[in-house]
Amino acid sequence: MSSIINPVFVQLDTGSFELWVNPDCTTVSGADALFCQRVGQYDSASSSTATSLGTTRTLRYGIGTANISYFTDTITLAGSPTALQAVQFGVATSSEDAFSGILGIGYGKGYATKYLNFVDQLRAQNATRVKAYTLALGSKDAQQGVIVFGGIDTSKFAGKLAKLPIIPADASPDRVPRFWVDMQSISITPPNGVNRVYTASNMPVFLDSGSTMTLLPANLTAAIAKDFGAQAPDANGFYRIDCALTKVNGTLDFAFNGATVKVPYKELTREVASTPPACFLGIMPSERFTLLGDTFLRSAYTVFDLETDSIWMTQAANCGSTPAALNNIQDLSAVTGACGVTESAVDTTSSTLIPSAPAPEQNGGALPTGNVASQASGTSSQIINFLFLFLFLFLFLFLFLFLFLFLFLFLFLFLFLFLFLFLFLFLFLFLFLFLFLFLFLFLFLFMLQIENPIE
Repeated sequence: MSSIINPVFVQLDTGSFELWVNPDCTTVSGADALFCQRVGQYDSASSSTATSLGTTRTLRYGIGTANISYFTDTITLAGSPTALQAVQFGVATSSEDAFSGILGIGYGKGYATKYLNFVDQLRAQNATRVKAYTLALGSKDAQQGVIVFGGIDTSKFAGKLAKLPIIPADASPDRVPRFWVDMQSISITPPNGVNRVYTASNMPVFLDSGSTMTLLPANLTAAIAKDFGAQAPDANGFYRIDCALTKVNGTLDFAFNGATVKVPYKELTREVASTPPACFLGIMPSERFTLLGDTFLRSAYTVFDLETDSIWMTQAANCGSTPAALNNIQDLSAVTGACGVTESAVDTTSSTLIPSAPAPEQNGGALPTGNVASQASGTSSQIINFLFLFLFLFLFLFLFLFLFLFLFLFLFLFLFLFLFLFLFLFLFLFLFLFLFLFLFLFLFLFMLQIENPIE
């Protein structure tokens, strides 16, 4: 910001509307406190272009609050030469349960704020040609994602983008101008490939990159958790599951009109560093909100189109980095992703780090043990099936060789008997001929003696 040399990091949040900085790190602990100390601090006194507006506000989130004072100053994004002038944002005078500031990139003036927010300013100051941005959070392994303001990166998805209308605020479940869209269903595709759709899974949901978890109705969450081997949530609403699920080849599939996003089991598993390791399902029950958080968005490529009030969505992939500006929002209908289509979601490395909220902490032994999910045994079942197949083939080959040897011996004995009989008949005929010749000679000599008697 302005003349500040050290950057200030903020959390990207599609579910809120305002930018603020300088969280109070004393209100968080552990890894959150360490992260908070590294995000940087904005000092208005060090900026020659900072202006205090003399107004304040309290911002409340699902977790955490911030009391802010409004300023305007020059803002530049890392890696961009464009400097936005006189952008309004908040500087926290106090905060609770916030490990970083927040860049809210939801709707701005005329919808959720009384001033031009960051996304509004990008278009108003001609930093972008369209009022839209694309988001690819990247996989858990990559730990990085990319956002393109006013453009798109075709190397982060395959095929065409499906256009989903954003539900207007007055028709949305909470009457707030968020990125609400209609979800048609949720289904599970376990390792055996037999897809099963959950009942009552068609509903409005909003896309919220500021939420680590996905929030769904309690009954639906319980049904999904049961398929992951969890019977009941803990006191904090988390379902503990087997960490072996991270190695199981299955997906939870979110269907929309024209697009289905397949979320691998690994992306739905929240891992906590502990001894032994603890894992939780990345979905929590909520009767207040139905939102798709980072556990969903890591597997989706999403365009937030604030010009036509639409979400453009497809399965995320990664085959490079080719960000490009959009000249017209209608160009999105002709855009085709450059990556090949695969059965499972594949996200690897992107260029811009987007920090996400930490995983839930383990609560002093209050976590249920949980059962091993049926899918978690997929790997061992495959090994057992392979062993059975190997044993079957071994027995088949053994029987085949046994029958072959038996037939060989049978034919050998048959030929031996045949030769024995042949030799026997040959000797019999030889003896018969010998006796016949002997008798013939004997009779011949006898007859000669009769005709010529000895005198």
